[in-house]
Amino acid sequence: MKESIRQKALALGFNDCRFTSAAAPESADRFSQWLSDERHGELAWIERNAHKRIDPQEVLPEARSIICLASAYSDQAPVGPEVPQLPNHPIQPIGPGRVARYARFADYHDVLKAPLQALAGFVNELLGEEPRSKKSLWYQDTGPILERDFAQRAGLGFVGKHTNLISHQAGNWIFLSEILTTLELPPDEPLQNRCGKCSRCIDVCPTDAITAPFELDARKCISYLTIELKGSIPEPLRPAIGNRIYGCDDCLEVCPWNRFAQDAKQMQDSRREDLDAPDLLELLALSEEEFRARFRGTPMFRTKRRGVLRNVCVALGNTADHTALPALENALLDSEPLIVEHAAWAIAQIKMRMS
Repeated sequence: MKESIRQKALALGFNDCRFTSAAAPESADRFSQWLSDERHGELAWIERNAHKRIDPQEVLPEARSIICLASAYSDQAPVGPEVPQLPNHPIQPIGPGRVARYARFADYHDVLKAPLQALAGFVNELLGEEPRSKKSLWYQDTGPILERDFAQRAGLGFVGKHTNLISHQAGNWIFLSEILTTLELPPDEPLQNRCGKCSRCIDVCPTDAITAPFELDARKCISYLTIELKGSIPEPLRPAIGNRIYGCDDCLEVCPWNRFAQDAKQMQDSRREDLDAPDLLELLALSEEEFRARFRGTPMFRTKRRGVLRNVCVALGNTADHTALPALENALLDSEPLIVEHAAWAIAQIKMRMS
């Protein structure tokens, strides 16, 4: 039964499929302490459902097993160049923005929904006519469970020093999904950590958000700042963002385990090549309607125009020359105060370099 589920998952395009029990994760105390230290920032939804995250029975009563799945999203697509903060001179062409690799596809929630539903349906067929109202529940980072911790316990990978899951088969470039089920399945063995003495991910983090091996302060993470944070980006952290306008892959890109990265079987048909190296001035000029037309159906749509253009202003402030000033001055007239604030900061940064 377990092998039939695994083969069905592979046939549906998942890169790997492993199994663990629905017992509480061993990391529950550490997770609770992370919340107590407020290192989750403004991610209130994590704290709101904390009791469910540490007890799968709160999510699906009578759950017996968790099926953990990996979907690769690396097709070795080119990554836009990193443009460092400029020295004190204005002679520099305006470079492109950088978008995290996972966001240069259609929204993975939409892409993975059908295969997850199909696999959950297959599992329910194996359960037969058992009188349970909810035999299986599937999630794609949308459910109140500690999916990374369960994936590690299932042997899908091991948690690296950057706190992300690293797969032996696909490196760092994976989406995690899971199916909670009342079907009892023999668990797979967890993997040992294989980071060794490597500290590349810690050393490369632009904001020192990885405060120690296996510890992350989300409040300093560029992915948090450019995606999850709804308000102003703290000024001391803005220069380190460089030309990143949505997420940051630095700690993932330097990991040696990426030599095992696999092609994105499920994601390959939803590539967005226009997001490989997007033009910053073009993005800054987008109206609400134009933003919706361009980004609907992508992860960037959820951050909304105000958030993305906030990030664009920061990127221009860090990297652009005086030729960006007219566009930024026009952004001062925007109806969204968040954009106005960050445009004013960018203008000040550019003028400071010109002086």
